[in-house]
Amino acid sequence: MVAERPAPTRTDPRRRSSKSYAALDLGTNNCRLLIAEPAHFGFRVVDAFSRLVRLGEGLGLGNRLSDDAIARTIDALRVCREKMAAKDVTRARLVATEACRLAENGPSFIGRVRDELDLELEIVDRKTEAYLAVTGCASLVDPKAHSVIIFDIGGGSTEIAWLDGQAPHAFADPCKRIRAWDSLPVGVVTLAERWGGIDVTPETFEGMVEEVSDLLLDFALVAAQAGRARNFHLLGTSGTVTTVGGIHLGLARYDRRRVDGMWMRNGEISTVMQRLLHSDFTQRAENPCIGKERADLVLAGCAILEAIRRAFPSERLRIADRGLREGILMKMMREDFVWRGGQR
Repeated sequence: MVAERPAPTRTDPRRRSSKSYAALDLGTNNCRLLIAEPAHFGFRVVDAFSRLVRLGEGLGLGNRLSDDAIARTIDALRVCREKMAAKDVTRARLVATEACRLAENGPSFIGRVRDELDLELEIVDRKTEAYLAVTGCASLVDPKAHSVIIFDIGGGSTEIAWLDGQAPHAFADPCKRIRAWDSLPVGVVTLAERWGGIDVTPETFEGMVEEVSDLLLDFALVAAQAGRARNFHLLGTSGTVTTVGGIHLGLARYDRRRVDGMWMRNGEISTVMQRLLHSDFTQRAENPCIGKERADLVLAGCAILEAIRRAFPSERLRIADRGLREGILMKMMREDFVWRGGQR
C-alpha cells in the first residue's frame, strides 16, 4: 500500500491533489456557496461565501423578480464564480429554489446568469430540495432516535420530512428512510411580506402561525405516528433556528461552531420566542445574532417554527447550521464513490 502523502502547507506551490467540489444554493433570501474536498469522514471545507440578496423580494405580493433583486444576485454570483475559479473547482452543482420556481421571469433570469457569468443554474423541484436538505443535515440525527422530523425554513418555502427508523451506518443514504415529505409554499420572506415584519403583535404572530398550521395539516396527518417513536426529536436547519440558538447562548457575535449541532429544550425555545415577540424592531436589529437586514424576517421564521412545534411536540430540538449545500456536496461525492473501499 502506498503511503499517503502529507497535505501541502499554505506556502507549498504544488497543486492540491484532491478534487474540489462546489455547491451553490440560491434561495429566496440568500446566495450561499460552499467549496470542499473529500476527507476521511465527509469533506473538508476550503472556502465559503454567503450574501443576503433577497432575490424573492416582492414575490409574496407579485410574481416577478425585481430588477434590483436580480442586480444584487448577479453581483453575488459573480463573487461565487471567482471563488470557484480560484479554487480550481472540477465539479459543481448550482441550484436555485423557490424564488426562481415561482417567478414568471425565473427562466429569463437563469438565461441571463448563463450569458453574463457562464454559470449554469438549475431550478430544482420541491422534492429534490427536501431530499438535499435531509442529506445535508442528517448526520446530526440522534443515532438512538427511531423517528425524526427534519425541516428547513427557507425564504420562500419550507421543506419538511419524516425519517422513520434508525440509520444502519454512518454513511447510509438518509433519503432511504424518508417516510413522508412536503414542501410548504411559505417562507420567512413571503410570510413577512403578507403579514408585516416590522411591527409584529402577538395577534399578528398567531395569525402567521395559523396560516402555516393550515398548510402543514396534510403532512401532519400523514406523519402523525412520528412523535410516538422512541427518542423522537426535531432537527431544524435554517437562519431561524440558528438565530434562536445563538440568542439562547447569549452570543455577542454569531459563532457557527457553537450553534451547529446544539440541542435546545422545548422551554428554552419558547423563552427565546417570547423574548423576540416582545422586542421592537430596533431591539431585534441590535441583536448580534439577527442584525438589521434580518430583523423584519425573524418573527415570521419563528411563526413557522412554532407551527411545526405544535404539529409535532418534542422535548428537544437539534439545530443544524448546514443543509442544502452540504447535501449537494455529499450527493456528488457519493456519485463519484470517493469513500468506496475505505480509500478516504
